[in-house]
Amino acid sequence: MDISSTTAAGPPGPAAPAGRPKSAARAGDRVFLALSRGSGILLLVIMAAIAVFLTVRAANALSHDHGNFFTTFEWNANATPPVFGIAVLAFGTVVSSLIAMVIAVPVAIGVALFISHYAPRRLATPVAYVIDLLAAVPSIVYGLWGALFLVPHLGGLYSWLDDYFGWTGVLAYHDGAARSLFTIGILLAIMILPIVTSVSREVFLQAPKMHEEAALALGATRWEVIRMSVLPFGRSGVISASMLGLGRALGETMAVATVLSPSFLIGKSLLDPGGGTFAQNIASSFKESGEIGKDALIASGLVLFLLTLLVNGAARMIIARRKEYSE
Repeated sequence: MDISSTTAAGPPGPAAPAGRPKSAARAGDRVFLALSRGSGILLLVIMAAIAVFLTVRAANALSHDHGNFFTTFEWNANATPPVFGIAVLAFGTVVSSLIAMVIAVPVAIGVALFISHYAPRRLATPVAYVIDLLAAVPSIVYGLWGALFLVPHLGGLYSWLDDYFGWTGVLAYHDGAARSLFTIGILLAIMILPIVTSVSREVFLQAPKMHEEAALALGATRWEVIRMSVLPFGRSGVISASMLGLGRALGETMAVATVLSPSFLIGKSLLDPGGGTFAQNIASSFKESGEIGKDALIASGLVLFLLTLLVNGAARMIIARRKEYSE
């Protein structure tokens, strides 16, 4: 036996594991690529079909409208001739959603940080479970709770706001039931709080542990670690979570319809009863509307559709402004 030839060739290596044939692997890749690409195209087609449907029906309604669709403070689409506008609906939708965001987002971030970085595991786990459970509560349940419990107990808060901030006019309270846009904002804040909290918590938990440990090793306090390591890392996730919450606030229907006293007037104070939102008006008026009335409601739905797209597009632009967000 030639020992030198055996040594030169080296010891035999382990046998390569038997795998799938290359042709089968390539076929699987092609199928997956086709399915994923088809899903993306199907989504775009569905969005385009929705936009076309809304646009066609809205154009029919606007051709019969004898008022200014954007500035008229009236919704009488079943009259002869029909007169309707979205001024009050747009104001109520935007203002109530902004109030909800101002209240919910800071609280959600605080709760998410508490669960992810402060609370012991025995406490964090059940609290996180309860928050996730609240996100699945139907909106009609929130609406009933708001009408039967929240509205009767907001008189004290409204009086306090009137005593200290009534001079602004925006928070002046003139008695009456608390069925106002401010109440809707509080209710929507409670509704979107679980969503924003859950997403923010998962983002904060993904913060690099090495960065946190390095900051602690350098003598940073727990808050300094969060401010320097956790919050910068999770900022894009918090923005995304906030946009999810804002999307639900903009399109919320049953809770708003249950609590709000609708009227086509814009009061000087946010505490005055009245106002309206796009989704609430569609839900409460669709059944009794005629052909033109339904097309008018669809036209208002088109505005809400575009508003949602603009909000999501703005969120993507905010995230993309910093290079590290998109990497």
